[in-house]
Amino acid sequence: MTALALIVPIFGLVLIGWAAALTGILSDKVSDGLSEYVFALAVPALIVGTLTKPGLEGEIAWSFWFSYFGGVAVAWGLASLIARRRHGIDGRGATIHGFAASQSNTIFIGVPTILQAYGEAGAFPLFMLLAVHLPLMMGAATFLIEAEGGRSYAARLKGLGAVLFRNPIFLALATGLALRASGIGLGGVPKALVDALGGTASTCALIALGAGLKRYRVVHDLPGALTVATLKLVVHPLAVWLLAFHVFTMPPAYAGVATLFATMPVGINAYLLAARYRTEQGLVAASVLLSTLLAAGTVLVWLTVLGHG
Repeated sequence: MTALALIVPIFGLVLIGWAAALTGILSDKVSDGLSEYVFALAVPALIVGTLTKPGLEGEIAWSFWFSYFGGVAVAWGLASLIARRRHGIDGRGATIHGFAASQSNTIFIGVPTILQAYGEAGAFPLFMLLAVHLPLMMGAATFLIEAEGGRSYAARLKGLGAVLFRNPIFLALATGLALRASGIGLGGVPKALVDALGGTASTCALIALGAGLKRYRVVHDLPGALTVATLKLVVHPLAVWLLAFHVFTMPPAYAGVATLFATMPVGINAYLLAARYRTEQGLVAASVLLSTLLAAGTVLVWLTVLGHG
């Protein structure tokens, strides 16, 4: 499978969703409903089904975590530093910039792309990274933003716990890991239902992402959005690639998954966080759109670097 053959169907579905929304074939209500279905049911089912699949084996390699989150630290730090040098951006805004430049779109693009590229060999490291990625990234961003408001550590922990334990992805990861640790597998009707839901995740996620892009505008702070997109699509994966392939030692599939995970565009969670705290929404929305459009080319380059060309 060449990189082009892998990437065209994925971003082709994003383009179809975007065109359908622009022409009115899909309304905003349908787009929102499809996104909610993917986030609340389809992807959680895919996660549980994959983690409980017989024969899914892997090791927890600390070098894997250090490589990925080392790259996160580089992109986040640079974005925050650049933001603080811009007029009118406070500490909360700088945190949002850093979060956007290092928060990958894992659910809508990352999962379909990585599973296509690495198959079973990449499933275990992918979902292990997902299990840590969500709470660690959201936790760090929430703590930093709340610190600007002077809230106590107890209040920040309580708020973070409420966010995580209402998140279907986090709950699915916890359920799948618990079933896996206990040796309980799915069979019969439960397996059929989980597989049926999980089988819709990839296509629905990509269509929902494309349809959702219609509401974003790239003209808002184009230089700032281009800076965030460049840090996300170039600096973040480059730092992870250097650490995974040239500093630490790990199985090749793990290094590839970490790098490809980092190549994903700015995640929707960055916009949700910006909207929640009412800061830098326009910049982050523009970054989501711009990075998603540019990712069709940059992901293709990274797939070729990783040996899928």
